[in-house]
Parts: sequence; structure tokens; C-alpha cells
Amino acid sequence: MKKVLVACGAGIATSTVVNGAIEEMAKENNLKVDLVQIKITEVGSHVDSADLLVTTAMTKKEYPFPVINARSFLTGIGVEDTKKQILDELQK
Repeated sequence: MKKVLVACGAGIATSTVVNGAIEEMAKENNLKVDLVQIKITEVGSHVDSADLLVTTAMTKKEYPFPVINARSFLTGIGVEDTKKQILDELQK
């Protein structure tokens, strides 16, 4: 099971949208994921246990796991590409 951090600035609004999309993709592809919805400032406390960070917030920090920019979920532009990136990481 992959632990996926879903982060936005406040850990509420936009991360909820992305969280729902990942949940749906996981279900459609029969993948088990542990989704953790957080504020971007809380990512540091999960570096030892997370497999992936999907975020709508800006981050320049380096993490020991892949980071996927999910702002496309807000703009509606490039959503399918972002979903493919997320799915590719979940299937590794």
C-alpha cells in the first residue's frame, strides 16, 4: 500500500478535490492507497513514511519521494496528464 500525501496551503479546500480524484483513480485501478490530507507545512513530519506527495501548493524543498504538481486540478488544464503521472507512481 502506497502512502500518498495530498497537500495544499491550508490542508482543506484544494487538497480535498485532489484527494477525491486520487481515491477514484485508485478504486478504478484496484490499487490500495493510504491518502493523508495535510498542509504543505506538515510534509516534513511524513518524510520517513510517505511514498508520494501530490500538491497544489508551491514547494521548492527536496523530498525522498516523488512530488507531483496538481495545480491542474484547479485550472482544469492538463488534468489527464497529471492523473497519468499520479497513476504511474501508484503502480510502481
